[in-house]
Amino acid sequence: MIIYKTLRCNFAFFIPVYILLFFSCSSKNADISGDSPWKKMDLIVKSIPQTKFSDKSYNIKDYGAVADGTTLNTGAFEKAIKECAENGGGKVIVPNGKYLTGAIHLESNVNLHLDDNAEILFSTNPKDYPIVHTSFEGTEVMNYSPLVYAKNKTNVAITGKGTLNGQANSSNWWVWSGGKSYGWQKGNPSQNDPANREVLVDMAEKGVPVTERVFGEGRYLRPNFIEFFECNTVLIKDIKIINAPFWILHPMKSNNIIIDGVTVNSHGPNNDGCDPEYSQNIIIKNCVFNTGDDCIAIKSGRDADGRRVAIPSKNIIVQNCKMIDGHGGVVIGSEISAGVNNVFVENCIMDSPNLDRAIRIKTNSKRGGVIEDVYVRNLEVGTVKECVLKLNMFYNVYGSQTGSFIPVIRNISLENVTVKKAGKYGVWAEGYKESPVENVTLKNVVIEKADSIYLLKNIKNFNFINTYINEKKVESIKN
Repeated sequence: MIIYKTLRCNFAFFIPVYILLFFSCSSKNADISGDSPWKKMDLIVKSIPQTKFSDKSYNIKDYGAVADGTTLNTGAFEKAIKECAENGGGKVIVPNGKYLTGAIHLESNVNLHLDDNAEILFSTNPKDYPIVHTSFEGTEVMNYSPLVYAKNKTNVAITGKGTLNGQANSSNWWVWSGGKSYGWQKGNPSQNDPANREVLVDMAEKGVPVTERVFGEGRYLRPNFIEFFECNTVLIKDIKIINAPFWILHPMKSNNIIIDGVTVNSHGPNNDGCDPEYSQNIIIKNCVFNTGDDCIAIKSGRDADGRRVAIPSKNIIVQNCKMIDGHGGVVIGSEISAGVNNVFVENCIMDSPNLDRAIRIKTNSKRGGVIEDVYVRNLEVGTVKECVLKLNMFYNVYGSQTGSFIPVIRNISLENVTVKKAGKYGVWAEGYKESPVENVTLKNVVIEKADSIYLLKNIKNFNFINTYINEKKVESIKN
């Protein structure tokens, strides 16, 4: 308030400062059902730089690649990418055909371009993936390289209408999840063995340096598919991705990412479609997600590791996407300890009897985190299993997840949403008495059918404006 009065008294001299503060302040001071958040989104979109590449081309066949689906072409990819980068960048072309390879590591100013009928088949042999600095379920680790990986690179792209095929199934990567439906049987090793995932989480809680968290062989932590780690100005456009070992599109500590026209079709365990983590200024548009887990899941680190890194994910924009199967359409969490803010979702279609929720926020008192300023509009939902909007501070997985880090969920807005079948509830929100879920607005929302209108516990200032569930107008709750 003091700043506001000062600016008002000296308005003629501080117009530029006032404008800057207006657009940088948290929208909890704005009308969340008004236009201000969407104007903010437009400014974010305009601020994101575009990738630009030299018109030079490097065909992987000229570097020894063989399109027979069985010859390992890791070296050919490496040589083509290296020469492209050393000559100032350009396009590394993957021509039509099937190319088997291990990990592909990208360089700055390189556009990996797949022709329409090109398919990259990724080896299912863990030995073809060197140990690199990556992460697993929100905890940083030295582990198997992602199938496509770039670290500390700028101006990088993967484009074209070809296919990236991780070849994961219940006889290789997926069985490591420990899920019986994915081929695991009692007596087989998995990530859930006491010496594996639990040890990594414990290392993070104890502050063990990432360089000493060396996993890989014998630890059964599956690699991410496409990971841009500490990168800036990235384009992923038009490609198709299938059969992923684990998380699929993973911007990690990265800024200015555009994901456009990508199709993800992969139903394995933890097959999230896109997981921006500790990342900012991300546009995900014109994509199709048909997944075994969340379609889009915005992250910011797990527990102590997230608090150590302390980089919130923010300015995440989802536009004109279609969500089919998945645990959730657009999800925030559960690895969310550094917080998330400024999420914008518009003009999306979500519809499948195998889609559990449309919009979901999941955290708990081990994760903590402040999740705020989430805006959704113009959503067309056919069928979801559980609910349209779920805001949950008691998310449990891997046993008890209680601690002393009480999360915050506030300033959530849904506007112009139509739903045919919502499942159990229209809205499900559960907060803590000392930290209620607060400032939630549903405006012009029509849910034709839900088993119950809502389940609400420890909430504050829930606004239902022109909202109907089961043909009944829903009244606001101000407690």
